[in-house]
Amino acid sequence: MTTAGDPGLLDTLQHQVAVFARRAEQTRLGGVGQVRNTMDRAAYLLLNRLDQEGPMGVKALASSMGIDSSTVTRQVAPLVDSGLVKRTSHPEDGRAVVLQLSPRGASRLDEVRTSRRQLMADLTHDWAPEEREAFCALLTRFNGALSARMAPQGSAEAEQPPVA
Repeated sequence: MTTAGDPGLLDTLQHQVAVFARRAEQTRLGGVGQVRNTMDRAAYLLLNRLDQEGPMGVKALASSMGIDSSTVTRQVAPLVDSGLVKRTSHPEDGRAVVLQLSPRGASRLDEVRTSRRQLMADLTHDWAPEEREAFCALLTRFNGALSARMAPQGSAEAEQPPVA
């Protein structure tokens, strides 16, 4: 395996990614105000995916997120218990379970998105619009490369950005 590029630049990049990951976890990039840090990363990503793609089964949800079905089952249980996600029977196969965002879940997700959107605005308030766009495009590309590297061979899984 060869390393392409400037080793010093790559060292800085890997260090900044590590610092970003630590700071993101410390703050959970949870937003601002009263909504700050009130939804964990797993819940946010699950609710966001159900909002983007609509009702789906556990296996489909796990596959679309690039995680194991047992992980989805474990992570979705408290969302069902708190009324953010509804479990319903599959319309064609009553034995299968379909997960869908509840009205309460949609409302809660909107609150969290609004808070996180404000945090992103605050953090980049002194950036030019082109800088925000470039950063967003590069971060999306970087996350896509990470997702592709982690996806099983032959899989087209990639974490999709949220809809605006």
